[in-house]
Amino acid sequence: MPTPTLTELHAWLERSRRQGSVQYHQGEHSCSVLGHPEAVAVLADPATYSSDLGDLRPRQEDLDLFERGNFVRMDPPRHDTLRRLVGQAFTPRVVAGLEPRIAEVATGLLDEVAGERRFDLIEDLAYPLPVIVIAELLGIPATDRPLFRTWADRLFERSDAGPDESLARLTSPERMEAAAPAVREMNGYLLEHIRARRSAPREDLISRLVLAEADGERLVDEEIVGFAGVLLLAGHVTTTATLGNTVLCLDAHPGAAAEVRAEPPLLPTAIEEVIRLYTPFPRLVRRTTTDTTAGGTAVPAGAIVMIWLAAANRDGRVFTDPDRFDPHRSPNPHLGFGHGLHFCLGAPLARLEARVAMELLLRRYSEIAVESAEYRNPWVMVSPTRLPVTVSESRATVS
Repeated sequence: MPTPTLTELHAWLERSRRQGSVQYHQGEHSCSVLGHPEAVAVLADPATYSSDLGDLRPRQEDLDLFERGNFVRMDPPRHDTLRRLVGQAFTPRVVAGLEPRIAEVATGLLDEVAGERRFDLIEDLAYPLPVIVIAELLGIPATDRPLFRTWADRLFERSDAGPDESLARLTSPERMEAAAPAVREMNGYLLEHIRARRSAPREDLISRLVLAEADGERLVDEEIVGFAGVLLLAGHVTTTATLGNTVLCLDAHPGAAAEVRAEPPLLPTAIEEVIRLYTPFPRLVRRTTTDTTAGGTAVPAGAIVMIWLAAANRDGRVFTDPDRFDPHRSPNPHLGFGHGLHFCLGAPLARLEARVAMELLLRRYSEIAVESAEYRNPWVMVSPTRLPVTVSESRATVS
C-alpha cells in the first residue's frame, strides 16, 4: 500500500472543514475540530477536554511504566506538579545556553560532508543534530543515537494510518503489543541511566530531574522514565521535521529563499511559517469529561475529540491566503507546538536548533537543491525521512 501524501492530507482536511469547523460523528462518538478559534478554545480548557486517555487502552506493563511520568497525557493538578518539576531543569536559561554547542555540533556535522556536492540532509544533519543535543542534555551517550532512531521509527512510522483511523484501532491490543518492545527497550535503557544518576549525580538533565522538588515532592525513578522518554523522542523528531520541512519549503519557493538569504533576520519568521504550513504533528487527541458545546456543536461526555492542528493552521479566518508560504507573516498564531498548559516544553529548543542549523546551511551553501524526498505517513507526522540535496558551497566557505 503506497504511503499517503501530504497533499492528500491537506485536501482531506480542506474538504472536511467545508462541512464545519467542528463536527460531531454520532456513530463513532467522536468529534473533529478543524477551525483555529475552536482548537484554541478546546486546548485552553483541560477541565472539559481531558488529555488522560489511559483507561481507553488495554493494560500493558511497558506502556503503563512509561505513562507514569508522561505529563503530556496528564491533567491538572498532577500535570502541573510534574511540569513544574521538569521546568526547574529545562529552563529558558538552560536552553539559551545551548546555542554555542548547537552551532558546534551542526558545524562539525557539515564539516563531515564538506566538499561533497550531494548528501542526505536528514541523515547527515537534521537527524543527528537534535539527537546529539538532547542526549548530551539528558546525560546519555549520543553515540547510542542509532538506537534512539530505531525507537522513534517503530513508534511513529505507521504506514496504515489514515483519516478514518479510530481511537479504538489506535489503542487496540494488537497496536499496543506492536509498540511494547520499543517502549520496553527504552524504559530499561533510561532506568539504567536514571538509577546511575541517583547514586552519582552529574551536571545533566537526568540528574536535575532526580534532585528536583515541587510541593515537597520528588520524582521516583519510574516517573522520570516517562519524562526522559518524552524529551528524548519529542526532543529530536520535531526538530528533524522542522529542519527538513524548511529546506523543502525554501526549495519550493525560490523567491522566498532569496529574501531569507538577503535578509537573515527574517529566518525565524520563515521557520514559524514552515511550522504553520507543515505542522509536524497534525492532530492531538482529547476526551470530553462532560456534555459541552464546541464551536456551536453539541458534544456529549466521553466523546473522543480529534483536534486537527494542520487544519487549524490553515484557517482562512485567521491566516490571510492560508495556503501560501509567506516568510514575512506576522503575527503568526499557529498551533504547531500546541496551546495552553500542554504547549510543547521543547518548543524553544526546537526553534533554536532549527534557526542555528539553517543559518549555517545558508551561510555555507549558495545553493541547496532538493533532489527527491521520502516521508513519514503525514497522518502521523509531517516529516521527511530522506532528503538528498545537491549543494554549491559559497565562495566564502571555499576560500
